[in-house]
Amino acid sequence: MEATGIAVVTGASRGIGRAVAFELAARGFDTVATMRDPGDGAELLDEAERAKATLRVAALDVTRPETIDLPEGLRVLVNNAAVEKPHLPFEETPIGLWREMFEANVFGLIEVTRRAIPLLRAGGGGVLCNITSSSMFAPVPFYAAYRAGKAAVSAIGESLRTELAPFGIRVVEIVPGPIDTDMLRSSAEPPDALRYEPYRPMAERTHEGRLGIADMITPASEAAAAIVDAILDDDAPLRSGCDPLGRGLLDAWRGASDEEMMRNMLGTWVEPQP
Repeated sequence: MEATGIAVVTGASRGIGRAVAFELAARGFDTVATMRDPGDGAELLDEAERAKATLRVAALDVTRPETIDLPEGLRVLVNNAAVEKPHLPFEETPIGLWREMFEANVFGLIEVTRRAIPLLRAGGGGVLCNITSSSMFAPVPFYAAYRAGKAAVSAIGESLRTELAPFGIRVVEIVPGPIDTDMLRSSAEPPDALRYEPYRPMAERTHEGRLGIADMITPASEAAAAIVDAILDDDAPLRSGCDPLGRGLLDAWRGASDEEMMRNMLGTWVEPQP
């Protein structure tokens, strides 16, 4: 597709969303960077102005439907907004935490997308881009709520790819690995699961593994460039990575059975039995 028309990015105040909004504007889209507090977008506006890119900031909270107001002429929607909460053992994760994460990461995305589809269809087509996570491809302990939400979005995208194909609307899913964002930096802190004695050894191994990816972290600007490349590529597959580790996990998932992937990765977190 040509980089023209309106692109909307949710969760664009920081991290991947911020970088994608700037990249879309730099490539030629009239970009709307949405976020809960538009005041958080001041630096992004300044950066776009210096680059002579067309970008504006708008208030949008995916968990508050009354704030969702998408523009006519929409050609690209990037569903990036998401939250992350403490990663606890499954049995210790309160149902309220599940609901809070799903409200933002799944139901909020559903509501924005539901409203975007008629606009994309009216414009003769476009691209719906969902940001999920390469953690879906690894049995990461204590991440059930986060991974389940991303997996739900992935399944939604598969169905939408079929439903929307007759209208010229492409669906692409991006599966990031470790991208240099506030969310990733917060994950370097000792995990909350350490508080639960039966799970302490696994939590310690999980933390060690997280600290071991320091050399694999990709700048958000590089990830954003890859994401926009996928948006513009009419022949892009449904799922794409935007960094080396994300691409590697995606390729491994495509080339192995579920049980093979599980066997290969389980030893990362489970101590060998004597």
